[in-house]
Amino acid sequence: MELTKKKLIAILVAAFLAGGVVTAGAGFAICKGALGYVSVSKEEYNSMKDTYERFGKMEQLYDTINESYYRDVDEQDVVDGACKGLVAGLGDPYSSYMTKEEYENWKSSATGEYSGIGVTFSQDKNGNYVIVGVTKDSPAAKAGLKAGDYIVEVDGKTYDDMDVMAKSIRGEAGTKVKVVYVRDNKKNEVSITREKIVEKSVEYKMLDGKIGYIKLSSFISSSADDFSAALKDLEGQGAKGLILDLRDNGGGLVDQCIDIADEFLDEGVVTYVEDKNGKKQEYKAKDGKTDLTTVVLVNGNSASCSEILAGALKDNGCKLVGETTFGKGVIQSTAELKDGSALKLTIMQYFSPKGSAIQDKGIKPDYEVKNDENSKTDKQLQKAQSLF
Repeated sequence: MELTKKKLIAILVAAFLAGGVVTAGAGFAICKGALGYVSVSKEEYNSMKDTYERFGKMEQLYDTINESYYRDVDEQDVVDGACKGLVAGLGDPYSSYMTKEEYENWKSSATGEYSGIGVTFSQDKNGNYVIVGVTKDSPAAKAGLKAGDYIVEVDGKTYDDMDVMAKSIRGEAGTKVKVVYVRDNKKNEVSITREKIVEKSVEYKMLDGKIGYIKLSSFISSSADDFSAALKDLEGQGAKGLILDLRDNGGGLVDQCIDIADEFLDEGVVTYVEDKNGKKQEYKAKDGKTDLTTVVLVNGNSASCSEILAGALKDNGCKLVGETTFGKGVIQSTAELKDGSALKLTIMQYFSPKGSAIQDKGIKPDYEVKNDENSKTDKQLQKAQSLF
């Protein structure tokens, strides 16, 4: 039988109260119990005692549930629930505990290949799950889902954890999932057949007047390489300027964002992050950049890495067109635990090179232009083109 740390603490404390001896001179706690004598340093003993005092209630709750609940208890499910609850106590929509299976699904989405419906969503300050991107020609796109829709139910269930809901939407290709979403205060339900999604984050073309156009829909593991190739092709075709479209880009991998920013900036700071103690870390670009004058398109669904990139380019002279961005200016660190589960925790917030905070504020464009929802005319793109 494996002796858990909490059980060992309980044994030590009980044994101490029953007659164990603390020998201060030697710095050891010597406790006699059913297992014989256990000796630990005084420092270790005090640490375990402190842990028991803080988390002993959890052990009591588990024992009561295990003994009195009307059905058999799956210990792992209870422990996973406790871990999720611990992180949920932060009240931070971007921090979460993931089981091993959830973590594997989360990692697979970062590569741009997974089975699902093809949506990217985030959580707004009110806790709503808002779609910030829909993959072109995906099942979600064919079902009519759009950026700005709110997902409220998946297969008849509501969720208070973003990663768990994402897991429920993904699944084996060929299976169906029912999604209830809200648009214009009206609920809509669609049944969508999951497919293998191979996300392509970069699309490009040459516009009239030899203006290059690159649409960057997300930041996945292939984004920087694909972006570099697109930029070189447009330059080779004789582009005289560039429009970078970050609209409806919900973010992704920070390292890909920094590498793409490096295409536009000389040596210097792309962004910097700061923790609660004021400790800063800078992300820098290397020397060398494109000579193309660049205009950036953004909207309210441009979030996270999109805002890092937009903020860096704005501080370095590029003009932004569109609407104020989403305002997700915090960074999560994901640590894998020994059993394959993981903790995703918000650890820092990030700032533009000139020190502008992004969290809850977003990046304000130089030219505020709003597209009419039911119009086929892209006023934002037209404004961007007029700046060359």
